[in-house]
Amino acid sequence: MTSSPSDPTLERHFKGHRDKVTSVDLSCNMKQIATGSMDSSVMIWNMKPQMRAYRFDGHKDAVTSVQFSPSGHLVASASRDKTVRLWVPSMKAESTAFRAHTATVRSVNFSGDGQNLVTASDDKTIKVWTVHRQKFLFSLNQHMNWVRCAKFSPDDRLIVSSSDDKTIKLWDKNSRECIHSFYEHAGYANHVDFHPSGTCIAAAGTDNSVKVWDIRSHKMLQHYQAHSGVVNSLSFHPAGHFLITASSDSTMKILDLVEGKLLYTLHGHQGPVTGVAFSSTGEYFASGGSDEQVMVWKSNFECAGGSDGVRLQHGTTSSLQARAAGSSAQLSFDSHPSALRSEAPEPSEHFNGQDSHTAAHTQSASRSGSHSRATHSHTYRHLSSSSSSAHQPQTRGLPQRSPQVQAQAQASDGGVPSGLASTLEHIMGQLDVLTQTVSILEQRLTLTEDKLKECLENQMEIGLHLQRREEA
Repeated sequence: MTSSPSDPTLERHFKGHRDKVTSVDLSCNMKQIATGSMDSSVMIWNMKPQMRAYRFDGHKDAVTSVQFSPSGHLVASASRDKTVRLWVPSMKAESTAFRAHTATVRSVNFSGDGQNLVTASDDKTIKVWTVHRQKFLFSLNQHMNWVRCAKFSPDDRLIVSSSDDKTIKLWDKNSRECIHSFYEHAGYANHVDFHPSGTCIAAAGTDNSVKVWDIRSHKMLQHYQAHSGVVNSLSFHPAGHFLITASSDSTMKILDLVEGKLLYTLHGHQGPVTGVAFSSTGEYFASGGSDEQVMVWKSNFECAGGSDGVRLQHGTTSSLQARAAGSSAQLSFDSHPSALRSEAPEPSEHFNGQDSHTAAHTQSASRSGSHSRATHSHTYRHLSSSSSSAHQPQTRGLPQRSPQVQAQAQASDGGVPSGLASTLEHIMGQLDVLTQTVSILEQRLTLTEDKLKECLENQMEIGLHLQRREEA
C-alpha cells in the first residue's frame, strides 16, 4: 500500500470562547468538536463550514472537562460549580445537571460501553455514576489532595487517577480497591490516560515531563523531557504508536512510542496549550489553548497492515530514522514486545509553516543537517535547534494494538459485520437520546412536584392564618 503523507496540517480553527479553552474532544464520526472553557460555557463546533456552533450556558463557573459519549450522542461536562452536566449536542441545548462533588470537578470520562461516568474532584474523591438517571454508584477515597484526572481503562475494569498528592493510583472498578500507586517525586500529574492496549499509562507532569508506566510490572517504560513548560494534557493515537502532548510552553509534541523519540513539535497557539485529543480513528486531533482558540489538525499518519503486523508509512521516514549509536532501536509488533534500549538521539529540527490563518509550524526530528529554519507566509524566522528531544534513561518496548484497530467496524474473524455494527451503533445512539430525554422529563416532573408541594404548603399556611383570625 503506497501513500503520500506529509507533516501534520492545520485543517480548521475556531474562535468563539471568551476565555481560556480548558478541554477538547472529537465525536466518533468527526462531525463535531466539544470544548469547555473558563468562560463557563460548553461549545459544540461543527466541522461543516456552513454550520454554526452551539453555545451551552448551563454551568455557573468554569468548565474544566468535556467528553463525548462513545456513540457521540451525549456530551458530559465537569465544572468548578461542583456539578456535572449531560448534554444532547444539538441546537436545543437540553441538559441534565447533578451535584457530583463538594468541590470543583476536574475531569469527567465515559466508560467504553457508555454506561458509566467517572469524575475526579478537588474534594479528594473519585466517583463513579450511571449515565442513565445519573445515579451515584461508589466513591474512591484514598487520595490526600485534589484529584486532577480519572479515566477508565479500555476494558472498563480499571480506573487510573492522578492527584496533587504526587501519586497516580490504579483502581480495580469491581473490588473498588487501590491496586497500585505510582509516585511522582518532582511535581504531580495534570493528566493521565491508558494506552489503547490497556497495559500501560501515560502521565503529563508539572515537572515538564511525560512518563509511560507499565501497569503490570509497575515499571517506568519511557520518560520524555521534551517540553520546557508544564504538560497539561495528552492523548494516545488509537493504534498505540504515537502520543501527543500539550504544554504551557505553547507547543504540542508528537512522540513516537516505538522509536522512543520526539517526532514533531507543533506551534499554533499563542500561549499555553491546555487540551489535546486524537479522533477515534487517529486521522485528526484537536487542540485548545489560553488564546481562546480551538484548532483541528490532520495527522497524516498512514498505517498499513503487513504480514508482520502494523507498519508505519510516513513521507519523512528517511529523515526520522535517527538511531541511537550502536543500537537498532527497533520494536517488533508481536504479542511479546522485545526490549528496546535506546539513548536519546541528537536530532536537529526542521520547521515547516502550515496554515495561513495561524503561525502553525511543525518540526520533525532529523539527523541530516544541523540547521533549522521556519517559514510562514511572508515572514522568515530563524529558530535555534534543540537537542532535548526525548530523554529516556531506560526505554522498553510498548505493546501494540493489532492492525484491526483502525477498522473497528469491519468484520474480523468471528466479528460483527460492518452493516450490523453501524445499525447497532445507531440504536445505541437513539437509546442515549431516549435516556437523556427521560432524564430531562424526570427533572421537570421533580420541579413540578416541588412547585405543587410549595403551593399546598402556602395554601395550608393561609388556611391556618384565616382560622386563627376567626378564632380571635
